[in-house]
Amino acid sequence: MSTTVEFCQFALRERIAPPAIGSVKQRIVYAARKTGWSQSRTRDIWYADPRVSIKADQLIQIEALSGLAYARQEVRKNDDAIARATALLGGEDAHLVRSIIAAVRSAFGIRHRA
Repeated sequence: MSTTVEFCQFALRERIAPPAIGSVKQRIVYAARKTGWSQSRTRDIWYADPRVSIKADQLIQIEALSGLAYARQEVRKNDDAIARATALLGGEDAHLVRSIIAAVRSAFGIRHRA
């Protein structure tokens, strides 16, 4: 299980829809309403389905709703990795560099920020 999914699972279960709300089904419905996600997506993250992927904007949303500080650190780490890769490939063909950076951003689910 990825640490991102594990973080989101914890945030949903403990911060966004804590046990005081009621049964697990009620908590999932409540979390879906708070996040604006479908109940099936919320359930997948709730149970940490290995097929689920969390995009950067969703991670930031979970951070804002839960009050936990994971997403910004993760996005900063990914931006630093992209910057280092760009610096390493600086002497290569510009099209190749852009293609590699786009692939890395796509793999991490990061949108291009100018």
